[in-house]
Amino acid sequence: MTPTLLETVQPVAATGVFSWAWLLIVIPLVSAAVLLLIGRVGDAWGHLLGTLAPIASFTLGVVLFVTMLGAPAEERSVAVPLYEWFGSGNWSIGVGLQVDQLSILFVLLITGVGSLIHVYSIGYMAHDERRRRFFAFLNLFVAAMLLLVLADNYLVLFVGWEGVGLASYLLIGFWQDRPSAATAAKKAFVVNRVGDMGMALAIMLMLASFGSSAFVDVNAGAAELQPTTATVMGLLLLLGACGKSAQLPLQSWLLDAMEGPTPVSALIHAATMVTAGVYLVTRSHAVYGQTEFASTAVVIIGALTLLAGAWIGCAKDDIKKALAGSTMSQIGYMMLAAGIGPAGYAFAIFHLITHGFFKANMFLGAGSVMHGMNDDVNMRRYGALARAMPITFVTFALGYLAIIGFPFLSGFYSKDHIIEAAFEHNLVVGILAMVGAGVTGFYMTRMMLMTFLGKKRWADDVHPHESPLTMTIPLIVLGLMSAAGGLLLNNWIGGWLEPAVGGAHAEGHAPSLLAITPIAIINLVVVALGVLVAVLVFGPRRDIPVTAPVTRNPLTIAGRNDLFGDAFNEAVFMRPGQGLTQGVVVVDRSGIDGAITGAAGTVRGLSMIGRRLQNGFVRSYALLMVLGAAVIGAVLVLSQLG
Repeated sequence: MTPTLLETVQPVAATGVFSWAWLLIVIPLVSAAVLLLIGRVGDAWGHLLGTLAPIASFTLGVVLFVTMLGAPAEERSVAVPLYEWFGSGNWSIGVGLQVDQLSILFVLLITGVGSLIHVYSIGYMAHDERRRRFFAFLNLFVAAMLLLVLADNYLVLFVGWEGVGLASYLLIGFWQDRPSAATAAKKAFVVNRVGDMGMALAIMLMLASFGSSAFVDVNAGAAELQPTTATVMGLLLLLGACGKSAQLPLQSWLLDAMEGPTPVSALIHAATMVTAGVYLVTRSHAVYGQTEFASTAVVIIGALTLLAGAWIGCAKDDIKKALAGSTMSQIGYMMLAAGIGPAGYAFAIFHLITHGFFKANMFLGAGSVMHGMNDDVNMRRYGALARAMPITFVTFALGYLAIIGFPFLSGFYSKDHIIEAAFEHNLVVGILAMVGAGVTGFYMTRMMLMTFLGKKRWADDVHPHESPLTMTIPLIVLGLMSAAGGLLLNNWIGGWLEPAVGGAHAEGHAPSLLAITPIAIINLVVVALGVLVAVLVFGPRRDIPVTAPVTRNPLTIAGRNDLFGDAFNEAVFMRPGQGLTQGVVVVDRSGIDGAITGAAGTVRGLSMIGRRLQNGFVRSYALLMVLGAAVIGAVLVLSQLG
């Protein structure tokens, strides 16, 4: 029987190779510990150990995936209990893993793309004195991300969630000698803590509602939730998802996070951390199935973010920040699809995987360009790099064609599914998704033209050159996956994910232009218009000034300033927060501290008076005794006379 929204397949007990699933996490975790503790003796080989760790996890992940393929559908969700974490009364929180159709795809993506990024980092970080530590942090991040997606309950997932936040802080601020990098790391950490509060409160609400945070218990009990409880739970989970996936209104950290080394951008901001929110919403399908309000909120957040990210991407001259805006936008598409419900879950994960291929490809391609351009990130000082860097150009071009939805490449399949589902869900949402696709065609074409084509605009002391094999081989692999990934997954992924996400999968495109839908054709036209506008404005014959021209266009100004996200946060949260804090300090000092110090002063004053009476002289004590006796005698005499 096909599972409904709340009737997802129950996990079976782990046997055979699945009993070793915990090694997926332990291998990179142990490698990280060794690299951090071994000291400088490991500088010569630490990067090799750090690279072998995700490769080993990827190999095990492939074995698990192949084993799962050969098992009946009802046996593809496997529970791997490890130990009891803690118990209290009727509560028993265990640490365990759930290897199912959803988590195994994330395992392959994290370890597969992660391994390529590690290989790339060998060349990219070759001259960094702290390369061993960098690989340790990469391994720590991979281990935390694997725990996040493999956990069998929300509480253990939260441990991985926080581990990812810690590792991202360490990686974004890796070059902490740069004030901008240190500030970006702190900003990412603080903004994500806001989302984490939502996640933590959602877990508390689950424990109060179900007595458990295990996925199986939440899925089984979700149907009994009161609508208000389900809505609050869904909104709290969405808040957590917005933090990790840089969705409005918690998106401000993502563009500053480009201060980290470029492999960090590829790992965190393309294939792993920023997709955690999409995973959370998809994994929580049972909760969102009970609350239309929270599901609609997910759709609205996704739709607004995909447009906001595209807007930012149009205005940035920094190649990495333009790609970061693009990441915001593409994650918005995934969130939109996840919010649609059963028909959209598979599409969200489909686009998540293809995005991991082509966006990691382009981030690493940007790093390759920077490598050949003396670390310059300004596209206005590029131009005509196609001849100097042919491998980088071709692989980047494959990623570009994939993200704009060129026919038969990965984005054509995955993003078109989302746009069609959006139109079926709501006309306005569908139009917004299609407009976002057109804007994507514009800013990505702008990036290609400014970077690889046209006239050269670099300084005389810059000598562009192709990157070494350790950097270009991962680019080639990711470029091929950007091209073929959609075609390989299109007619398979929906049926594969259906038991895990509890939703029916709509039929995908047939791999032929003659069979695509009218909406897909219209979308291609819209994208083509975006490409045409970019060619007219930034074409090879256009003279692009090296310095960005001053503009009064409010749209451009807003895009260059990240839609004033920082200014908004400062005005709405930081300044009032500072005022509130200062007010609390005044109350604390004048009120609470004043009362305490006042009481202490009173006691001290009384003690000083008593101290004067206790001076240690016998004559004084004798005089006091005589005076006391006189007073007592006088009182007795007066009482007798009265």
